[in-house]
Amino acid sequence: MTAFGLRAAVGSDSRFLTDMVVEAANWNPSASRQRVSVLADPEYTRYVAGWQRPSDAGVVAEDPEGMPVGACWFRLFPTNAPGHGFVAVGVPELILGVSPIWRAQGAGRALLREVVSMARTAGHARLTLSVERGNHAVDLYRSEGFVTVATPGSRETMVKNLR
Repeated sequence: MTAFGLRAAVGSDSRFLTDMVVEAANWNPSASRQRVSVLADPEYTRYVAGWQRPSDAGVVAEDPEGMPVGACWFRLFPTNAPGHGFVAVGVPELILGVSPIWRAQGAGRALLREVVSMARTAGHARLTLSVERGNHAVDLYRSEGFVTVATPGSRETMVKNLR
């Protein structure tokens, strides 16, 4: 099950990106939240509401049959409506979600690397994210050059310099 392909995320991917927000929110099986509760929380829906705005970009991983299995994307947030990992206006925040049966097979790393490349190509100097403490994905982020810059509440805000 290690074969997957990548393609650019498009406007019609909003439903799948929403699924991946739920997956990202439910990284810890012992603290799983119902889909309806995650999607009722603007702290999570802000990552997909109105997808695809002009500054939004991302990538989707697909299995050999073309079914989406993961996604990583970024968007910009204003000061008055920041995301979990907001560090400054003009610094996009990314979110990454992979279907459980596709985790630990390289899809997350491939998605992350492609989004970093997209952000760099778009001229961004930094890319940020937020991850809950205890999430195994923090090791992936660190191995790809993200560093912790803040630890609000139960989360880590991480930044990668792109230049």
